[in-house]
Amino acid sequence: MTSFTKLILIFLGSGLGGVLRYALSGWAQAWTTETFPTGTLVVNIIGCFAIGFLSAAFTGNTAPIPIREEYRIAIIVGIIGGFTTFSAFGKETFSLATDRQMLLAAMNVILSVTLGLAAVWIGTRLAERIYGA
Repeated sequence: MTSFTKLILIFLGSGLGGVLRYALSGWAQAWTTETFPTGTLVVNIIGCFAIGFLSAAFTGNTAPIPIREEYRIAIIVGIIGGFTTFSAFGKETFSLATDRQMLLAAMNVILSVTLGLAAVWIGTRLAERIYGA
């Protein structure tokens, strides 16, 4: 398959993943308090489980579920990536730890969380300054 076809499959998968995220997050949040972001937590945990399970099932010499590369990418990058990018963060950090790159794994966690929260704060303050919100 061409690179364009892979991009189309990722595009379609991302849309499906986004819709699934919206639906599941809303459903999970409706069952709990409005204060804690339970919906997001549920989506992130399910996404991390899914990326770990499917990555192991789809890859390697003895992959129990043989699948063509473009479909594997469409599912993992498209659907799960559209569902939650936190799953990619979890998988990449786990891979670093599995490869005994503990310092890099710790750096990924610390930098992702710290810089991510800082970026949210900066973006919020910038929008408030620009738009007077």
